[in-house]
Amino acid sequence: MQITRQAEYAIKIMLELARHEGKEVVSSKLIAERQGIPEDFLKKTVHLLALQGLVVTQRGVQGGVRLGKPAGEITIADIIAAVEGPLAINICLDPGYECPNKPTCAVHRVLARGQAALLRELSRETLSDLLSAGPE
Repeated sequence: MQITRQAEYAIKIMLELARHEGKEVVSSKLIAERQGIPEDFLKKTVHLLALQGLVVTQRGVQGGVRLGKPAGEITIADIIAAVEGPLAINICLDPGYECPNKPTCAVHRVLARGQAALLRELSRETLSDLLSAGPE
């Protein structure tokens, strides 16, 4: 299982914005250049992040993007969910999916534990934590 390119770009966008937290806005062009993201793809990704309230956009000559809430309140899990929807490592764990095999499936509980562990890890640190820790 791999996260999509869009989720990867969304994380890069959010980290770039967290570096500029407290400033007015960051231009899409600057984000695209610094993070190596095609501008068209960046705009689509920013739109998805804005729908979930993770970023706020401002149009015009002085326009750009800024965080929609403090970096200390945003996790990788939040970002992935904003662009991908709820994380489900298997369709049987997708919210709202009624698996006919669930009552007799020996694997479901193992997958559910694995998904819970993954979500816990992705929710453990905020953007602020990641920036203060620096690269591994």
